[in-house]
Amino acid sequence: MFDKFSVSTPARVCMISIDNEVEGIIKKSGIQNGICVIYVPHTTAGVTINEGADPAVMSDIIDCLNKLIPSHGNYRHMEGNSDAHIKTSLIGASEHIIIEEGKPVRGTWQKLFFCEFDGPRNRQVYVKVIGE
Repeated sequence: MFDKFSVSTPARVCMISIDNEVEGIIKKSGIQNGICVIYVPHTTAGVTINEGADPAVMSDIIDCLNKLIPSHGNYRHMEGNSDAHIKTSLIGASEHIIIEEGKPVRGTWQKLFFCEFDGPRNRQVYVKVIGE
């Protein structure tokens, strides 16, 4: 069994912290030691772990991805969101976090981000907590 929650994204491309939602699911699970898997079941959105203390990092990531993979290019996919598919493939659809003493193990500055590349939309995030 897994839990899920919704994310409403405000822009075509954005990164939103989902730490609180994931930590709530870990706490609710009652598991003290194990692994938490976070999975985004979309082809134009992903999830990543990166610095959360300085919002400029998120802006830099988005700006760099937009420069590397512009929204309008010589794409064959006819829906007009090829760039979103490519960005999602680079970022990835899942992350794994170690759980120790009921809490996610992270570096000092790390946060978990939902990455939207084809919004605004209402999205789902699946979370599976696995105990030792």
